[in-house]
Formats: sequence, structure tokens, C-alpha cells
Amino acid sequence: MNNFFRALIAGYGAKKLGGGCLSTIVIFIVIYTLLGKCNESPRAAMRPQNIKNTTTHSIVYTPVQKINR
Repeated sequence: MNNFFRALIAGYGAKKLGGGCLSTIVIFIVIYTLLGKCNESPRAAMRPQNIKNTTTHSIVYTPVQKINR
């Protein structure tokens, strides 16, 4: 996220949630850092596609016997 928009969102949130001067500053810092953490983790769709599948499944079919009554 762009730092400018991060600061705008954090400033708006701190203004709405903060009661006094010190709490507004603390809330701004918390929101600003949380918005910065949102972009650090890669998305699942952005993972490289060359990951080798290590699980193998073998299916064994056995014939079913008919029961004559």
C-alpha cells in the first residue's frame, strides 16, 4: 500500500477512534503499522507454480465377487 494512502487511512481512523492527544497518536501508529503489515505476506495466487507435489496416491481396484442366491 502506498505510504501516502496508509497515512491518510491511519489519520482518519485515529481521528475517529482517538479521544485525546496521546491516544490519537498511539492509535495512528498502531493503524499505520498494521496497514504496513498487510502487504508483507504473499497471496496464495502469487506463489510460484513450479512447486513439486510430493504426495502420491495409488488406487488399487479389486474385483468384486458376485454372490449367487
